[in-house]
Amino acid sequence: MSAKLRVLIVDDEEAARYGMRRALAALDVELIEAADAPGARQAVAQSRPDVVLLDVNLPDTNGLALLNEWQAAGEEALVIIVTAYGSERMAVEAIKSGAYDYLAKPFDVDELRLVVRNALETVRLRRENEELRHSLALAGATAKLLGQSAAMERVRAMIDKVAETDAAVLIRGESGTGKELVARAIHERSRRRGRFVAVNCAALPSELIESELFGHEKGAFTGATMRRQGKFEQASGGTLFLDEIGDMSVAVQAKLLRAIEERTIERLGGTEPIAVDVRIVSATHRDLEREIETGNFRADLFFRLRVVTIEIPPLRQRREDIPLLATAFAEHAAQRYGITLRPFSSAALRSLIEHNWPGNVRELRNAVERAVIMAEGREITTRDLALEQTAARAEGPKDENDATSLRVPFTMNFRADRRAFERAYIARCLESTDGNVTRAARLLGMHRQSLQHKLRELGLARRYVPAEETDTA
Repeated sequence: MSAKLRVLIVDDEEAARYGMRRALAALDVELIEAADAPGARQAVAQSRPDVVLLDVNLPDTNGLALLNEWQAAGEEALVIIVTAYGSERMAVEAIKSGAYDYLAKPFDVDELRLVVRNALETVRLRRENEELRHSLALAGATAKLLGQSAAMERVRAMIDKVAETDAAVLIRGESGTGKELVARAIHERSRRRGRFVAVNCAALPSELIESELFGHEKGAFTGATMRRQGKFEQASGGTLFLDEIGDMSVAVQAKLLRAIEERTIERLGGTEPIAVDVRIVSATHRDLEREIETGNFRADLFFRLRVVTIEIPPLRQRREDIPLLATAFAEHAAQRYGITLRPFSSAALRSLIEHNWPGNVRELRNAVERAVIMAEGREITTRDLALEQTAARAEGPKDENDATSLRVPFTMNFRADRRAFERAYIARCLESTDGNVTRAARLLGMHRQSLQHKLRELGLARRYVPAEETDTA
């Protein structure tokens, strides 16, 4: 059963609140009351009402000032301004400021119910649209994580496992591997209906990140001309993505840890704790264990953030995904710029596969987009790609008979090329385990017997499988 919608009544007169409370009792909503601006602010921050009946004449402030404050802070509640009879000018000003509607005192009970009922229906329609968007996003969330490699299958499986929990997730990977895409997929597949709010900790100066996260009160520092919600409040009910968490200063780390543990924050310059319901997903390309050793990252925060860890492999470790990614990026670029889509030449596709991609998927996307724009012939060529030579290619050609070389020939024979890549990939994995088949099978996510069968199939059995097992095959 869905939760009841909430209506906040803000009026300094007890009799007026009582009358509105009686009139709205039949609407099956949760009613909240406040007699002044501080009470109204607290009710909005803690209860998140869907509709607010706001009297203009409050003892400590003007209702329009409160409306403007909420609008600036991004509050989503629909506000119905209640004015004195004959204050049409003020009502027009309220509508211009973002009020949903207005009522003039003294109002008829049926008129009150009608205006509030219409506002509630608007809220319900918004929720239905949000749920529809969520369902559509859910269907395509992990589809954006392109790749058929075993590594990407493991990433998608991890997303499916953690998405419906509220566990903190730490996403690790090099720059450009798609850490934010993974974070968004986790949020979109979760049951949370709040917002996905991203903060790039590396892009904000240390003196600003605290205000960005926790918000500030008016006058908290020079230039703070009004109250401002921080990212924690904006993400309440949803997911807060802290990108490049390893770049956060130790001082802010301490306050972040407290916010996570206590589920409350305080705005800069404020004294009242504000409850927040936020799921934390963080990401980094840094070695946080080493940062802890050097004193640049708190160990207690690290353990809070990494309840579940998702490792995103660099593109050079999943080269079999490159053709699929490149084709998808080319199709998107051609559609975006209204350009005829051209296929990749065999040489161009091979150069994409062989390139080391230090910038990972982001670099690949940019290279393909540039090639789509610059290509003039029937195909996208290596000249169109204009890839810089990698150190590996500058060393000269490797022995094609080397089973551990991942530079496989591109022959337009899919079965043969796949077999060559499998042979090279599995051989490289076995080399990394010093020929230990059991450990290699664990790394590959296979049963030991399945790996032994694959080794025989690829002609690698005599090198890695004991003779007695090979002879009895």
